[in-house]
Formats: sequence, structure tokens, C-alpha cells
Amino acid sequence: MGRWKPDAPGRLAAAALELYGERGYEQTTVEEIARRAGLTERTFFRHFTDKREVLFWGSSLLAEQLLRALDEAPAALPPIAAVGAALQAVATDFFGDRRDYAQRRQRIIAANPDLRERERIKLASLAAAVADALRRRGVPDVAADLAGETGIAVFRVAFERWVDETNRRSFSELLAASFDELQSLVGTTAPR
Repeated sequence: MGRWKPDAPGRLAAAALELYGERGYEQTTVEEIARRAGLTERTFFRHFTDKREVLFWGSSLLAEQLLRALDEAPAALPPIAAVGAALQAVATDFFGDRRDYAQRRQRIIAANPDLRERERIKLASLAAAVADALRRRGVPDVAADLAGETGIAVFRVAFERWVDETNRRSFSELLAASFDELQSLVGTTAPR
């Protein structure tokens, strides 16, 4: 295997992305991913439970950063504004220079129903974690659930716009525009 190199998870994720793009997700094995990364299968399984998880390895870091930013948001902010501020705080740091990677990853996920389902599960878990963080801030249950779900829905819409090939705006700009659109929608009167 040669000399030890750092960042095994990152190398495995990059190798998997390359192979999934070249051969397809279903046709790629863990052994091939490890070999392409210059590592062993054993090392792969030290970092990931299966070949799906290699595409989602950043989600726990995203959740950690988002929840920390939400905890640090000013207490006077309404719940959805606190979620928006927290998402903006992580937008540049987490997504700034990863657009090419995110685009390739999203194409692979979009082409596979199991991966799309996994993505929905990860986003639902993130929304639940945001709602729990809002409850710790004293937000009532229903408001926390609504703000958590809504904030992650806005995040998802902005992310999908950001990875679109025709997009020329930053993730931060798209996130702000999506929250503005939400605000204009909420400003309308709902039927009773």
C-alpha cells in the first residue's frame, strides 16, 4: 500500500465518487473503492458501514456545525430566523469550495432510488436535530418542529439550486434568496 497518507475518509470519498461516476453506484464494490484510494477494505470499514455512507460522510459534520451555530444565534431571534442565521453561518465554511464535489455527488444520488431515500432520511434527521436544538432554546414543540422542518426544506431547495449546472450564485446567496421567497409566501393569508 505504500507510505501512509492522511485523510483516509476523504480519500475514500473521492475514490468512490470517481468510481460511481465512471462505473455506476451499483457496479462499484468496496474493494474497488479502497484500492483506488490506496487503502484496504479493512480501512474502508473502519470509517464507513457500507458503500452508501461514503456519500454521506459529511452529514454529521454539517449537523454538528449547524447545531453549534444555532446554539450561538442571538436568543431574541424568532425560531425560523435563528435557523436561517445558523444555516448562513455554515453556508460558506461548509459549502464554499465544494460545489464540484457536491454536483458530482448529487448526480450519483439522483440516479439511484436507494441513495435518494438515504438522502431524505439524513435531511429528516437534520430537521429533527434542529427542532430539538430549538426546544433547548425554549421554543414550544409545534413551533420548533415547524421551524426545523421548514428551515431544512429551504436548505434543500437552495442546495438543489446551487448544484444546478446553470447556477452562477453562491450557496449563501441562494440560501438568502430562498428564505426571502419563504417570507414572501408566508406573508400571504392562508385559507381558513
